Amino acid sequence: MASQVCKSASRAARSLLSASKASRFHSQGRAVGAAAAVSLSAKGPLLFSNYGRGGSGSGSASSWISGALALPAAAYMFQDQEVHAAELERTFIAIKPDGVQRGLISEIISRFERKGYKLVGIKVVIPSKEFAKQHYHDLKERPFFDGLCDFLSSGPVIAMVWEGQGVITYGRKLIGATDPQKSEPGTIRGDLAVVVGRNIIHGSDGPETAKDEIKLWFKPEELVRFSSTAEKWIYGSN
Repeated sequence: MASQVCKSASRAARSLLSASKASRFHSQGRAVGAAAAVSLSAKGPLLFSNYGRGGSGSGSASSWISGALALPAAAYMFQDQEVHAAELERTFIAIKPDGVQRGLISEIISRFERKGYKLVGIKVVIPSKEFAKQHYHDLKERPFFDGLCDFLSSGPVIAMVWEGQGVITYGRKLIGATDPQKSEPGTIRGDLAVVVGRNIIHGSDGPETAKDEIKLWFKPEELVRFSSTAEKWIYGSN
């Protein structure tokens, strides 16, 4: 469907450019396309004016039509932008004290960057034990809870927020299983860790967890929004 719309839009654009720019119907047709774009952007109703009244002749009619055919291009452009925006998500990733002390920060960051994900927040934190308890609150009934909190608060942690399509699910795959011995080669834990108690990295396990953890570790003003020139090569967006 999208490819058909693209082809129609491309043909319309070529026809529009080849039409006489002196033609009143040419400019009116372009106005219809522009009006459609504005309406789609605002998500409001599309209102058609009485363009083309009083005109005659196949030349003027075709010029008007060529301009009006810009509608599919406008529709596809905004549809593509909205779908792209809807698919982007954010996840929380933390390099634990063992990963920091072993000098694995750049190695871990590069794996997310090479995949095509965008770093939108990063800082170095030495969390208190109380803060660690908030982070691991869902594990408070487990026998290893205190030890887990002691370890997280034992040294510097690299707290990060990554953005991209499928970053939550793929981030977990990239990290690997909790037990490094069960992690596949190629994953961060599979390649860089040996035992469960020193598995070097944490990643949100779902959308709600990601939202809560980002809120816990970062203030809104510590996160940035920006467009990367690499995105069109990663996602294919124009």
